[in-house]
Amino acid sequence: MHSGQMRMLGSTGFTLLELIVVLTIAGALVALVPPAMDRLLPGLKIKAAGQEMADAMRFVRSWSIAQGDEGLFTLDLQQKHYTISPRKRTYELPESSETTLVFADDEQQGIGQGGIRFFPDGSSSGGRIILQGSGKRYRIDVDWLTGRVTVAD
Repeated sequence: MHSGQMRMLGSTGFTLLELIVVLTIAGALVALVPPAMDRLLPGLKIKAAGQEMADAMRFVRSWSIAQGDEGLFTLDLQQKHYTISPRKRTYELPESSETTLVFADDEQQGIGQGGIRFFPDGSSSGGRIILQGSGKRYRIDVDWLTGRVTVAD
């Protein structure tokens, strides 16, 4: 080889055809993914709401034990929200959800309202909440003796 000549050993870029194929595939994915997510999203909202509700009850139980005071989880079926006694916040449930609450008679707060009370020894008044919608169903059980909160599909 002379000093003025260069030799090309391999291609270092993409061809126009390769770029067009990649952009076409990416465009098809962008068009197909949002409708699939819309079908999955309501079910995910129900699941997330069930987990958040169970976590809130676990928090109330832990708070009651730590503070040596009673804590209360209150669910309003008509307004589709719940509150927990240590906090002043209202937690919303998905509009598309249907909720059923089974609780002790002593914990009825009004029409469509009831609660689960947690005691300083870790026990509770017990209860069950069923949250369903978009073909998903989650059951949250609170054991009266131990106050343990469990979630089942």
